[in-house]
Amino acid sequence: MPDQARPGPPLRVLVADDNPVVRAGLAALLGAHPDIEVVSDATNGEEAVREAVAHRPDVVLLDVRMPGTDGLTALPQLVALAPVMMLTYSREPQVVAEALRRGAIGYLVHGEFTAPELIKAVRDLRDGRPTFSPSLSRSLSSAVRVSSPLGVSYEPSQESHEPPSQLQPVMAQSSKTRPAVAARLRRRVPDRPAFGLSSREVEVMDLIASGMNNRQIAATCFISEKTVKNHINRIFAKLHSSSRSEAIAHWLGTAREGWSG
Repeated sequence: MPDQARPGPPLRVLVADDNPVVRAGLAALLGAHPDIEVVSDATNGEEAVREAVAHRPDVVLLDVRMPGTDGLTALPQLVALAPVMMLTYSREPQVVAEALRRGAIGYLVHGEFTAPELIKAVRDLRDGRPTFSPSLSRSLSSAVRVSSPLGVSYEPSQESHEPPSQLQPVMAQSSKTRPAVAARLRRRVPDRPAFGLSSREVEVMDLIASGMNNRQIAATCFISEKTVKNHINRIFAKLHSSSRSEAIAHWLGTAREGWSG
């Protein structure tokens, strides 16, 4: 993978971890790239906040379990200063959920990423693009609720058996998304004909109708793209459709009978 270094001032990073070997390793790895500079490090959350105030880093890499003030305790103060990604050995669902609730952007587990993947994740963090370790798929699915671009809260699925290559909440909807359709979908009445679709298939079909592609649907529902494709195959069969456009036409054509206004 080519190095996507950005011209201009180096990206300033603060590393907070109580393990000196981890801190030294991260400093050496990140510092080997001319567009990245580790401006400070910390051994616990209290030090991390103090160093962040003093050095104003562009991003913070934060461990969870540290002596004294741990990462989760310090997280609310740190996210007010810079984007924070958890970089830790902890992968418990409740820990992941709490980190995200407190404002972390991304969560990587040691041993589950390559050096180039970490460099990319750090650069993406500066731009507000989150990265998650693939093994966190089930942790996120069982512990986190996400809000879709349609304004509907979806309960993450338990049905994915293979973690996606990269879990990301959907960022901005593409220019192809039709806001008018999305607004009307929100007004769906309870007895709307659904062609025998399951509740998950209804969600997926609504997202298809809103203009999302398979990757965006997978991220929104926290399932894999393979699972999305399986849902779409079943949806097409139930809607007697052979394409997205045909399925949308059937879906919206029937839905009009149940819409109010």
